[in-house]
Amino acid sequence: MNKICYAAFLLLFVCLPCVVFAQDKEPTIYVVQKGDTLWGLSKRFLNDPFYWPNLWERNQKITNPHFVFPGQKLRIYPDHGEVEQSAGMPAGQAAAQPIEQEQQMPSEKKEETSPAAVFTVTGGEGFLMEKDQTPAGYIHQTAQNRQLVGKDDVVYTDIGRRNGAGVGNVFSIFKKVGPITHPIINVVLGYKVVPLGMLQLSEVDEKVSKAIITKSFMEIGAGSFLMPYRPAKTEVAQKAASRDLVGYIVETRMGNNTIATGDVVYLDLGKSHGLETGNMLYVVRDVVPDQRYTMERIDKLPSDVIGAIVVVETGENTSTGLVVKSIEAIYVGDRVELKKN
Repeated sequence: MNKICYAAFLLLFVCLPCVVFAQDKEPTIYVVQKGDTLWGLSKRFLNDPFYWPNLWERNQKITNPHFVFPGQKLRIYPDHGEVEQSAGMPAGQAAAQPIEQEQQMPSEKKEETSPAAVFTVTGGEGFLMEKDQTPAGYIHQTAQNRQLVGKDDVVYTDIGRRNGAGVGNVFSIFKKVGPITHPIINVVLGYKVVPLGMLQLSEVDEKVSKAIITKSFMEIGAGSFLMPYRPAKTEVAQKAASRDLVGYIVETRMGNNTIATGDVVYLDLGKSHGLETGNMLYVVRDVVPDQRYTMERIDKLPSDVIGAIVVVETGENTSTGLVVKSIEAIYVGDRVELKKN
């Protein structure tokens, strides 16, 4: 189970100050199982898989993703839940206990595993084009040499039969915006690329072709480059991490420096690092120690978790992510971490 899911799920069981819960019914004891996910457990016990962000935002004392784990016991009441602490352990640090048969939920109430979260990708997220990536071709001219064209307009490409192309082939249209430099190590990672639309080849010669634009998200002009067709809308299922990784947010889709829920970001982690589509990373920020009220010097405090990002596309050394939660402003240059089960 993804560790950030554990942390956020713990928040589901934190009582808000203004709510009084009934304690007159015996609770069901549930033991956290490997494979449980935040969204599945939220839906299972609260009938709302997306309720967790509200509790996370209102309970900012809980920012560490390592509080609950398989073997942790939860007391489930009709209207709320509580984390059961082991004797002698401080709050939030209960040790995992052996799973005993009588502590399991009744078999008729159990599920095999909670379903993984699924995120919708619109196709407009863009990506970082790395140096080893090359376009399939270019739009070298538009009909009547118009500056800008859109849906149903005719364009000409440098893709032909020698490229293996044929009538009916579909390509995605992109625009290269500019080089992206790593905010920490000052190295160029690639070029930011934004999607413009789609076209379909209508006539194909040996070296060139005629095409009709079938979809346009933004204005298209000569010089736009083509890549093999990418679906405009897909779904990405959350996937557990296979390793620990640390990286950084290097740029955003819109070029904004302040980032919030719903924004698209680009990361300096990719396939070569072991990152996979569907992995959930959390955004962390170091807390500067205040030395004024300590007897000894404090070198480091636990980091704050301020957001979560799901990976929607991976390149070799970079990736595209969707910010699914932010409890405070996130910035280009902030650190991201991936934790394996």
